[in-house]
Amino acid sequence: MKKFVVGAIATAMAVTPGLASAQSAALAPSAPTAPIAVAQATSADSNVLRAGTPITLKMAEALSTKGKKLEAGYLAHLEVLDAVMVNGVTVIPAGSPAFAEITDVRNKGMWGKSGRIAARLLYVTVGDRKVRLRGIFDDKGVTGTAGVVAAIAFVPVAGFFTTGTSASLPLGASVKGFIDEDVALVVAPPAH
Repeated sequence: MKKFVVGAIATAMAVTPGLASAQSAALAPSAPTAPIAVAQATSADSNVLRAGTPITLKMAEALSTKGKKLEAGYLAHLEVLDAVMVNGVTVIPAGSPAFAEITDVRNKGMWGKSGRIAARLLYVTVGDRKVRLRGIFDDKGVTGTAGVVAAIAFVPVAGFFTTGTSASLPLGASVKGFIDEDVALVVAPPAH
């Protein structure tokens, strides 16, 4: 299984004008003041989920450039793979839904051009709270450059018909990201 790793540039990443869609703007994370309720906490210092906390997600749907239907702006569905804990208390349970915006799609093409999918993490939903995430991930198909060079050597026009492969993010593929805001945790009263 492929692993998709967050780029180091993710911490400095800003939304590029033109890439944010109306769809992602309508689903923007909630105000940063809304707390997450947890069952218990050990101290006042442990009542905050800190920005920069790592989170492991997995693709909840398969995406591919094959068929040329995927477009920039699409909201991809992910889910939390490993629960996020603060001092032994689960704050974001495994299976919580998360979303990423597809920022770039390039379909495979002539002359060995491979497909490409690029995306940025948006948020994870915990109850009615949307917690902002940061991170980018992508996949590139395999280029057909070697085939193009070989084809051109024998029949110059044959390189035109050689294509690369489609890019794909398979169902269940691991994606690494980070919490992008400090989130207050509210200790819920014990159930009777």
